[in-house]
Amino acid sequence: MQRVKCTIAYDGTYFHGYQVQPNQRTVQGVLEDILSTIHKGERIRISGSGRTDAGVHANGQVFHFDTPLSIPEGKWPVVLNTRLPDEVTVKEAEFVPAYFHSRFSVTRKEYRYRIYTGESRSPFNRHFALHFPHPLDVSAMENGARHLIGVHDFTSFCSAKTEVKDKVRTIHHIGIHVHGEEIIFSFVGNGFLYNMVRILVGTLLEVGSGNIPVEEVPVILTSRDRNRAGKTAPPHGLYLWKVLYDTKDIN
Repeated sequence: MQRVKCTIAYDGTYFHGYQVQPNQRTVQGVLEDILSTIHKGERIRISGSGRTDAGVHANGQVFHFDTPLSIPEGKWPVVLNTRLPDEVTVKEAEFVPAYFHSRFSVTRKEYRYRIYTGESRSPFNRHFALHFPHPLDVSAMENGARHLIGVHDFTSFCSAKTEVKDKVRTIHHIGIHVHGEEIIFSFVGNGFLYNMVRILVGTLLEVGSGNIPVEEVPVILTSRDRNRAGKTAPPHGLYLWKVLYDTKDIN
């Protein structure tokens, strides 16, 4: 058996998230159906680096699977892309050791969130960026973001629906980049809780709008109270941008 690691991009607009769900169209479900066809009906399960919600996109989602087929690693993108719908593409594939795991071998992830600040809504961004046509103080958001970098308990920035007990995570970097009428938030961390990035964005937008003072951000963080943070930003502006691994895990 050979373990294959694939990096994919997808438009999450018309998927009910990444993870397989009964009677729903999901990214994982589509991929597993195609792999089953390639393997003559044998059900092939894939393991992803993590899940994304309905409407969330990916530039660098990673999954792996085991196969008895002798297809060269460079041919797997072609084999899969000829069968995949237009919303999904395999960017690359490589053979990895049997101990590699797309989820448990992850060292860092990067998520990005796109904001479109133009006065009029754009039909070209309606599925891919949050329309926010209001003044924003970028410096205030950057100052607020500095309080979130490091090792913290992010209970205040996690959906109450989560069943995860340990809410301590490490954020290595938060970037806020302005490109004309677009603002891109970048979050790099060792892992993220359910809705964490979207709540962080929602809170920083409140800071940039003047509704939450910068000095309130560390208070929100230490309060461990979801009700004190901002609203959860909509899913369509969010992208799983990159998943990083130690080289020892893939060589």
